[in-house]
Amino acid sequence: MTQPVSARLKIGLSACFSHADPARSLFTNKTLQYVEQSIAHWLMSAGAMVVMVPCPTGETARGDTKLSHYAEWLDGVVMHGGADVWPGSYGEVPLKDAWIGDRIRDLYDLALVEAFEEAGKPIFGVCRGLQLINVAFGGTLYQDIEAQHAGGLRHRDPVTYDQNFHQIEVVQGTRLSKLFPDLKTARVNSIHHQGVKDIAPGFDIEAWSLPDRVPEAIRRRPDRGRSYIAATQWHPEFHKYGSTETVDDSPILHDFLWACATARVAPRTSTMRGMPGRIRNRAARLLRQALLRR
Repeated sequence: MTQPVSARLKIGLSACFSHADPARSLFTNKTLQYVEQSIAHWLMSAGAMVVMVPCPTGETARGDTKLSHYAEWLDGVVMHGGADVWPGSYGEVPLKDAWIGDRIRDLYDLALVEAFEEAGKPIFGVCRGLQLINVAFGGTLYQDIEAQHAGGLRHRDPVTYDQNFHQIEVVQGTRLSKLFPDLKTARVNSIHHQGVKDIAPGFDIEAWSLPDRVPEAIRRRPDRGRSYIAATQWHPEFHKYGSTETVDDSPILHDFLWACATARVAPRTSTMRGMPGRIRNRAARLLRQALLRR
């Protein structure tokens, strides 16, 4: 039976940015905000209605819509993959120009995480989304796994892209292990060169890459009624439906949507509102004034 619109979950999806470029022949010198099709379709496969959450600032901005309005209206948010995280977001200087990342998108993503965390709404991160969540709550990253992690695998192949794979080990006793009770190791896609170095306080590692042991899944501990935050370094939305070659995406998707449905019925208020250092941001004044518009 088709689910009525009023019963469907409304899930936010963070925007990817293509910054203004005078050399671009289409949308010349215009800033583009967009989503990648696979992740929207992944969420829609379970009946959710997907809404991209645009950045409310920029030279064309007008009106009074805030990210907090989206956090109040939507049932949860997924933090999209994409560009590198700017090392300055976790207190480091880029070791190479190629690893400078996207500082503007970091500010937007940090503000978006803060808005949904304060609203007590579930947050799920994919690839860059995992890294951004870890940084937001006080963790750090390898700017490049091969360069900085002894024995690090090549986690990104620009030629094979989503056909680059490696094994993971699921940490037993975690929520992820309960979603996959018969699974100790699995094969996942690997499309990144940055990764978690120091895990954020209050988070647990739920899976490791093999054999180099880089965190592949994280989750915030549900202490003191805190809202759901989880993430995977791999892209579950790139799993081919029905395939047994890579880990099934369905339990991960339904776990997140179950949390969103639960929060809709019994919303949680952030227990950490106003605590200093809760969301890491080394441009806090800019974030609050420009992005959150408070």
